Amino acid sequence: MHRLFAPPLFFCASRRTATLMLAFLLALPVHAQAQDQTLESITHALTGGAVDFAARYRFEWVDDDNFRQRAKASTLKMRMTYLSKPVNQIRLGVETDYVAVIGPERYNSTENGLSEYPVVADPQGFDLNQAYLQYQSGRLSGTLGRQRILMDQQRFVGGVAWRQNEQTYDAARLIYHSGAFTLDYAYVWNVNRIFGPEDGDQPADWHGNTHLFNLKYQISEYQSLSGYAYLQDFENDNGPPNSVMSYGMNYQATLGNLKVFAELAQQRDHADNSRNYQTHYYAANLDYSLSPIDLLLGYEVLASDNADSAFRTPLATLHKFQGWSDKFLITPDTGVKDFYLGVRETNGKLHLGAVWHHFRADKERGTLGRELNVSATYQLNRHISIQVKLANYDAVSHATDTTKAWLTLQARI
Repeated sequence: MHRLFAPPLFFCASRRTATLMLAFLLALPVHAQAQDQTLESITHALTGGAVDFAARYRFEWVDDDNFRQRAKASTLKMRMTYLSKPVNQIRLGVETDYVAVIGPERYNSTENGLSEYPVVADPQGFDLNQAYLQYQSGRLSGTLGRQRILMDQQRFVGGVAWRQNEQTYDAARLIYHSGAFTLDYAYVWNVNRIFGPEDGDQPADWHGNTHLFNLKYQISEYQSLSGYAYLQDFENDNGPPNSVMSYGMNYQATLGNLKVFAELAQQRDHADNSRNYQTHYYAANLDYSLSPIDLLLGYEVLASDNADSAFRTPLATLHKFQGWSDKFLITPDTGVKDFYLGVRETNGKLHLGAVWHHFRADKERGTLGRELNVSATYQLNRHISIQVKLANYDAVSHATDTTKAWLTLQARI
């Protein structure tokens, strides 16, 4: 399904979207609806809006023992972002992306049918990344339409901004602040996945009825506690097996030079998921600063229910977790235990990092694999950066030996 909506109401392409937009407008304070917006004020808000441009070139190289061919993906993402001035606390936001293949197409984009190559999930094409109305007044903000949703550490709900085609959500979202508390709720009826803009080996969209609840309590300037319930209901293609109900809490604190993070969650099948299971998740990490060097120690467990089904996070920014080789995008039924050690150093404009992972199964004895990640990022100036990354996965009982390398050039205007 192509993601362009019929203009001019590009965020009202479906009856459900139109109904929710009406409900959103009716929920606004009376004075916001009662204002008589003149054509002059609306024109001023639109013409006076801010426009930003960004470009990101990436070369990704993949050597996977499961394939005879090595992937060589050379892609360029061009992005335009527009945000209008507010009219009665309401503003319009639009963001478009175009991903182009530079040179020969020697990789499996999941859409181009080149299955002899390893997957690099960066299909080419135009995408309407965001298109929303946003209301802001005092403690309350609301957003309706296609939007970016990032919750907590993005372990459960994220944008997968690492890929050239970002994951965004057709949703209605409300955020309310009251003292130390922040309530964040989103109703999502469509997930615009990284595999778009057209369907391929993976669906470009997941349709359904998903509810995302997140409540954050700021204990002090240096400590916070979050509780959440994510009820994910996907109806089409491979969505139903990813329909899960997850609820849990996390704690984070900065104690001098030490940053602490801990999380605990439960999960069970939900909606049309044919599997009947219940399992859990827990994670903890310590980040200690010895400026300019940071040391990282962590442990994360996506548990298994009797080696039949395991904890999964289908809306997460998965590349951020369990190694950059992306060997655990779908949790194996035996579950995963990830023990990792890392080091980071900042030297002026140069940022260096390395993380080593040891993966074990949760319900069965033995090592799944090991992985080393290394990165170097150089910030030339406020607008331009260069990054080199390397991931080397050493398979033991899960997947195959894989080496990936990236060169990324990013510019903002």
